[in-house]
Amino acid sequence: MQTASPLINISIILVDTKTPANIGAAARCMMNAGLSRLILVNPPRDRNNDAVKLAAGADAVLDNAETFFSLREAVHGHGLVVGTSRHSGRLRKNVRTPREMAAAIGPLLANNRVAVVFGNEINGLDNDDLALCQDIVTIPSSDAFPSLNLSHAVMIVAYELFIATCELSQSSTPELALAEDRENFYLHLQKTLQNIGFLERDHPGRMMSSLRNIFGRSRLDSREVKILRGILAEIDRSTGCKNPPINND
Repeated sequence: MQTASPLINISIILVDTKTPANIGAAARCMMNAGLSRLILVNPPRDRNNDAVKLAAGADAVLDNAETFFSLREAVHGHGLVVGTSRHSGRLRKNVRTPREMAAAIGPLLANNRVAVVFGNEINGLDNDDLALCQDIVTIPSSDAFPSLNLSHAVMIVAYELFIATCELSQSSTPELALAEDRENFYLHLQKTLQNIGFLERDHPGRMMSSLRNIFGRSRLDSREVKILRGILAEIDRSTGCKNPPINND
């Protein structure tokens, strides 16, 4: 019996795409590289069927695409979320090229769903969406003309993932905490640190960004998240503060 490709656990997420044609072109690139899970966040209306025209035979990818109103909803159920950006950001430590990213996440695919997120053609991903990503991928390009078409960026990333998984061993791999569990942990962490005076109540963003980077690089699994939330719950109890309960489901 043929073993399913680990690529089945990769989702390509397109956020606020401006033109349906780019969605279709991205779907074609995905199918070229053996990817099939397309997720659209707030996609544009396709009045002229441009997505199907540019998909050029990759209709199945479009037909099975899921649609959400926000990236937070779209990454539900994914163990790792990778964002794409032209700008690495001063506070970001975990920035990789597509090849480095593919090599790092390949061994995780047997037991985890991984999302690779692309922003719109003009502004890319905003800071709130980037905060949901543990890793950032930046595609090296010429300083004279660094901007890539959305579908070209999808093709580069998809190709590297395809190559990295062609001979991937199906050995035991860790099962990462889901995106929604990580976000609940970050919410709990922020409130606890504000309650004990470590974070400013009105301006927690900068420090929380750094903490997200630290824990994002740690590749937390579900047990580790429960342990960390247990520690936070004990701090809350000791200080008499009420915070979100731990979800043990």
